[in-house]
Amino acid sequence: MSGPVVVALGGGHGLAASLSALRLVTDQITAVVTVADDGGSSGRLREEFGVLPPGDMRMALAALCDDTEWGHQWSDVLQHRFAGDGQLGGHAVGNLLIVSLWELLGDTVGGLDLVGRLLNARGRVLPMAAVPLNIEAIVMGAQAGQPLEITTVLGQAAVATTTGRVLSVRLNPKDPPACEQAVAAIYDADWVILGPGSWFTSVMPHLLVPGVRDALVNTPAKRLVTLNLVMHTGETVGFSAKNHLEVLVAHAPELHLDVVLADPVVVDDEALLRRVAGTLGAQLALADVGDQRRAGHHDSLRLAAAYRDIIG
Repeated sequence: MSGPVVVALGGGHGLAASLSALRLVTDQITAVVTVADDGGSSGRLREEFGVLPPGDMRMALAALCDDTEWGHQWSDVLQHRFAGDGQLGGHAVGNLLIVSLWELLGDTVGGLDLVGRLLNARGRVLPMAAVPLNIEAIVMGAQAGQPLEITTVLGQAAVATTTGRVLSVRLNPKDPPACEQAVAAIYDADWVILGPGSWFTSVMPHLLVPGVRDALVNTPAKRLVTLNLVMHTGETVGFSAKNHLEVLVAHAPELHLDVVLADPVVVDDEALLRRVAGTLGAQLALADVGDQRRAGHHDSLRLAAAYRDIIG
């Protein structure tokens, strides 16, 4: 199988869902992954060793594993998490493997490529930036009983679980260096896909790394945004599909889109959403891409069919 050259940007479960679908459409995939996670196993390894948080990159590699017994077995190994309250408790095997290779090779991208070879991955996984990042969010109503107070919430885990309304996000350091290979991949792509995923902590950060944002704006590739199946998450309380696109405009007003993909279940005003997409230069594509057995989750085959119809 070949197919179009695709770069998918995001993090966590949203990016994994996109990759699981894309691998059924093409084997020329590069995943560009956020590096701001500061919770769980990734946060512990990041703090102890000063490395990029490996968890989202591990999930992307597992999603791209070869569809064979070998690939599935190694994907399960990568995702296996130790139980208990000891020093290994909560750590994913894949996180430890990735950090070990980074230490042995002294090469972040080389270590990820080596894990990809182990899994016979149908694609490549790259970090968004060359250094670990911290997310800071401007939030209204984060403090109980003070719904109109504006505060700053620090850290990806805290932003993702805030009970307030996120108004905007920024990165610290402010202008981090982009991963050079990720920038090159965006320029060389036929299609670039943003989302689905946690909007403020997995999708927006890509627009805040100058090298990545410039590549997204100037690439000759076509640009597709995949909207989430659940609009009202912790960090997007009260958001509609239209609001998600407006956030994109606010964080990168110069960004042009070609297609916005949405499931009809999240579209409360199709004509309005088409108009908003049009202001970004995009057509609205509607497709049933949800898993009927698991609410809020994408169905890999349905999403793959939608991607195939759009990117060819």
